[in-house]
Amino acid sequence: MCAFAVLSVTVFSTHAQVYPTKPIRVIVPTAPGGPSDAYVRTIAPKLTEAWGQPVVVDNRSGAGGVIGLEIASRAAPDGYTLTLGASGALVILPAFSTRMPIDTFRDLAPVTLVVVNPQLLVMHPGLGPSTIKDLIALAKSKPGQLNYASVGHGSSPHMGMEMLKAMAGINLVHVPYKGASPAIADMLGGQVQMMFTSMAAVLPLVRSGKLKGIAVGSAKRSPAVPEIPAVAETVPNFDYVTWFAFYTSVGTPAPIINKLNAEIHRALADAQVAKFLAAQGAEPTPTTPAGLTAFMRTEHERWKKLIKSANIKME
Repeated sequence: MCAFAVLSVTVFSTHAQVYPTKPIRVIVPTAPGGPSDAYVRTIAPKLTEAWGQPVVVDNRSGAGGVIGLEIASRAAPDGYTLTLGASGALVILPAFSTRMPIDTFRDLAPVTLVVVNPQLLVMHPGLGPSTIKDLIALAKSKPGQLNYASVGHGSSPHMGMEMLKAMAGINLVHVPYKGASPAIADMLGGQVQMMFTSMAAVLPLVRSGKLKGIAVGSAKRSPAVPEIPAVAETVPNFDYVTWFAFYTSVGTPAPIINKLNAEIHRALADAQVAKFLAAQGAEPTPTTPAGLTAFMRTEHERWKKLIKSANIKME
C-alpha cells in the first residue's frame, strides 16, 4: 500500500509537470459580453502564452449560471475543463430551498477566487435623492411606492437590494427582468427607478448624467469611483459585492490544480490584465483553493441568514 501511494504521488506529479499537452476549455456560464465572459477572455491569452496551448472559451448560459457549472462538474477530472462561476449561482441560489442539479460545494473543485466586483446603486435622474440617506428617507415616507430592477428572482442584484431593504428598514417593490440590458433600458426610460448592477454596465451612463450613481455596495469605496460613497457609510456593516472564481472537476489531481492556481495568479498580476480589470471596477483577489472554499462557505451562510430573516422566496 505504501508503494502504491508513493507511485500515485509520482504519477500525479509527473502529469502536473507536463500539463497541459492539449487545449483547455473554459466554460463561461453566461452569454457572451457579460463580466464572466470579459474576465475569461482577458485572462485566457496569458495562459495560452504561458503554456503554448489554446485556452478556448465555451459560453453555456442558462438557469442563472447553473447549467454551465453543471457541465463543468461532469467533465473528466484532468484539468482540461475549467469554469468561471459567479457568486449568484455558487452561493446565493444554493441558499434558497429550491433544488439544484449540483451541489456547488461537493461537485466542483476550487482553483482560485479571481475578482471581487463592487456593485453600483444607480437610479433614474428624475428620482429626487442623491444620497443613500435621502433615498432611505424617501422610501420610508413612501413605503411600497418606489421600485427597483433586477435580473431575476434570486439573482445577485435582487439579493443586494433585499439586503438594503432589510438593513435600512425600507419597503421597495421588486421588478425582475431577464437581463441587465432591458432593466437598464427601462431605468433610462423611467419605467423602473433604481437597481444594483456592475460598474462596467453603467459607469458611462453615470458620467454622462443619464443615470445617477448613488453608492457602491462594497464595505469601502471602490478605487474605480472613489468619489462615490459606500452604502456602509450610511448603513453600517452593509457589504454587497459579486465575485467570480475558477473551478475544475472534482478528482483533478492537486498538483494540476496548484499549477492552474499559480498561473492564474500570475495572469492577474499582469499589468495589462490589471489595467483592464480596474477599468471594469473589478478588484483582483486571488486565493488558494482552500481559501476559496472558506470564502464560499462564509458567503453562503451570510446569504442564507438574510434569506431566512427577511423571508425571501423564489417566485
